[in-house]
Amino acid sequence: MSSNPFSPSSRRAAARRTAVRRAPFAAALTLGLALTASGLTGCSTHSHPPAAAGASATPGGPARASAPSVPGVDSRERLSVDGGTREYLMHRPAAEGGGPRPLLIAFHGRGADAAQLREQSGLDQAAGARGMLLVYPEALGKAWGAGSAPSPQRPDPDADVRFTEALVGELVRTGRADPHRVYVAGFSNGGSMALRMAAQRPELVAGAVSVSGELPTGTAAVKPTGPVPVLTVYGAEDPVRPPAGLPTPGPAAPGEEPLTPTMSARAGMEAFAAAAGAGAPVEEGKPGYDSFTWPPGPAGATVRLLLMHGAGHTWPGSTMAPPEGFGSVSTALDASSTLLDFLTAQKR
Repeated sequence: MSSNPFSPSSRRAAARRTAVRRAPFAAALTLGLALTASGLTGCSTHSHPPAAAGASATPGGPARASAPSVPGVDSRERLSVDGGTREYLMHRPAAEGGGPRPLLIAFHGRGADAAQLREQSGLDQAAGARGMLLVYPEALGKAWGAGSAPSPQRPDPDADVRFTEALVGELVRTGRADPHRVYVAGFSNGGSMALRMAAQRPELVAGAVSVSGELPTGTAAVKPTGPVPVLTVYGAEDPVRPPAGLPTPGPAAPGEEPLTPTMSARAGMEAFAAAAGAGAPVEEGKPGYDSFTWPPGPAGATVRLLLMHGAGHTWPGSTMAPPEGFGSVSTALDASSTLLDFLTAQKR
């Protein structure tokens, strides 16, 4: 239920926010979002392993030319949850053996899908180099229930939390995932979903990362309930959902899911730091970004915010061109390697 940057209502909201600063930019944003809503799909696959117990494997789509060539095995899998069927794309290293692997669940943005996040992030390559199991779940209606408030379009706001729990349980039960090294990450609405999992299921995840996604507040508030290492990577010039937050989003278009109010990127990290008993933040200026780190408290959970100079609603280091009007892609760091370096240092 986070803001949908691909929906008509979010396009209007984004245009209103940017018009004060740059009137010509608002028109470009509307055009870019409209083009994106109709064109960002696809899937990249290699060979397909047999289905695990409780899940069924089906072939994925044709390989995309820009997808990274990574040694590994891909499969599109299905999982029965809450009387329905959910899907996810899985990438695992080609080398067998070695026991259960660290697991990263990567949530795509709203209006997108698993294949788009895969292409945008290049996570296959970064995770494969670390011997990780990587899963890209598919959202129902291309949107995650990142907030806690029900709506006519999403009467059960906790369904995606249960899906994620069931997905982790399936991969652990079948011996593919290490229950002590389960991580979540995501982009935009998917980043907010990763934060929700960390906030409400600290016993499940060993670490979480959000790229361009904030913690819901207001009627949809999500509050951290325990210590979890968390990293947020955010564009300082994000025109879609500003780093200062969006506490009072405008109304959605008729029939659309309401826009979720969010706190600022920093306030979200402060909430996680408080839940972890972390110390006062330490600020460091780095080439191309500012780093804010809340030192670990008694539970050992580090909380960090990286604010990327001049960057928009984008994935730092991505080679995939963002939609027009989403802002610039930072090249100061590679978000995929940065988030995996952060996560793989954590273990429950």
